[in-house]
Amino acid sequence: MQKIIPIIHILSKLGVFFSVLLLVPTFVSYIFLDDAFNAFSHTALVTIIGSCITWLLTRRYQRELRVRDGFTLVFMLWLGFAIVAAMPIYLYFPHMSYIDAFFESMSGLTTTGATVIDSVDTLAPSINFWRHMLNWLGGMGIIVLAVAILPMLGVGGIQLFKAEIPGLDKDSKIAPRISQVAKKLWFTYALSTGVACVALYWAGMSWFDALCHAMSTISLGGFSSHDNSIAYFNSPIIEVIIIFVTIFGAISFVTHLTALSERSVRRYWRDEESRMIMIVMGVSILAASIYLWQQQFYTSFWESLRFTAFNYVSIGLSNGLSNTDFGQWPLFVSLWMYFLANILASSGSMGGGVKNARAIVLAKFSLREMLLLLHPNAVRNVKLNGRTIPERTALAVMGFIFVYFMTLVLFTFIMMATGLDFVSALTAMVACLTNTGQGMGVVGLTSNYGVLSDVQKWLCTIVMLLGRLEIFTVLILFSPPYWKK
Repeated sequence: MQKIIPIIHILSKLGVFFSVLLLVPTFVSYIFLDDAFNAFSHTALVTIIGSCITWLLTRRYQRELRVRDGFTLVFMLWLGFAIVAAMPIYLYFPHMSYIDAFFESMSGLTTTGATVIDSVDTLAPSINFWRHMLNWLGGMGIIVLAVAILPMLGVGGIQLFKAEIPGLDKDSKIAPRISQVAKKLWFTYALSTGVACVALYWAGMSWFDALCHAMSTISLGGFSSHDNSIAYFNSPIIEVIIIFVTIFGAISFVTHLTALSERSVRRYWRDEESRMIMIVMGVSILAASIYLWQQQFYTSFWESLRFTAFNYVSIGLSNGLSNTDFGQWPLFVSLWMYFLANILASSGSMGGGVKNARAIVLAKFSLREMLLLLHPNAVRNVKLNGRTIPERTALAVMGFIFVYFMTLVLFTFIMMATGLDFVSALTAMVACLTNTGQGMGVVGLTSNYGVLSDVQKWLCTIVMLLGRLEIFTVLILFSPPYWKK
């Protein structure tokens, strides 16, 4: 218990901060005069009172975080914020179960974008805004935001950065202070969101829709303010803007900062991850567009290119917005998007999956092993962006990818055991593990996750959290050595 209390103390501080965030949708509810004002204001009031009381009761246990504390805090922070974030949704809907509200909030914070709400179009504006705000907060990571403010609370943030930021080299510092990095990332993130919002408004969206979709697109969150997602607007211009914003969100924000400091777009092509996104995505879109056109799913190549490009970018980069029911396409064409969702998003981006860097490292080490079978005495280092990858890192990558796909297979079988068909179970688990959201079958565009049983919804929320925290951050908490002194 002595190990947990200092973490609870830090959580209480962050709980005060989260209660302040709840005032934003409360203000939105006041502006629109909708009926969700009490749900938000009461949740904010209870949260700030509970957090302050906990803060006072645990303040004598305050200390600097250790490495293992970072993992516990990351897990408890995501879980605790999701529990609180679900309360306004639960209070707003008179007949909604708490599991449905929790599913919605966890889906928002993990940028999964899966929903259990049947009629999004008729939601109170503040509830719709809150869903998209959760996407936006979870996109860059509440942990990164916490790293930026923890120094002001008297708590160092380096352990949080190690536990949360996805990538191969978590010990490398890209700035003297982690808090400075977090602030730069959030400034770039907020500025990009603003630009996306203005562009979508210019393309024909209302200011409200533009803001909501800007938040859910830049974060690769996938929530929409309409049941038909982007198909509601039927606008090629809007779709092109979302394509570019999605690609921007799927590229590492460290790469964005580097390109900005160098004042050159060539940085994106020199970066192996972003270059791989462009090549693999480009070839996939072209091949699928030609195939669907030749199979007469669309009357012209340009029409085929329009729908293929949007959905391949959105699903393949773990966003989840859609402009057509791709469940009607040939199965292998649709499933290729979900395969890309597992491997294509860059490390250090809002995307899910194993991350592009790990896939590249695994491929390069596999090719090297084949070379060594032919030339056992050959010496060949594997490099990523000009940096030699140590053998220990390669083993960590292989271990992670093995656990990742075993998690996917295991939960797919469990979902099938609960009565779900194979396509629905597989795509639902891929969508939750990669934080893509949009599935196929009973969880496709014409339906949502509300049709699932409570057990299936709990399984999905578990997988969402595993995917967002990259599995090991959660699994390590259940290992006996972790709790030994």
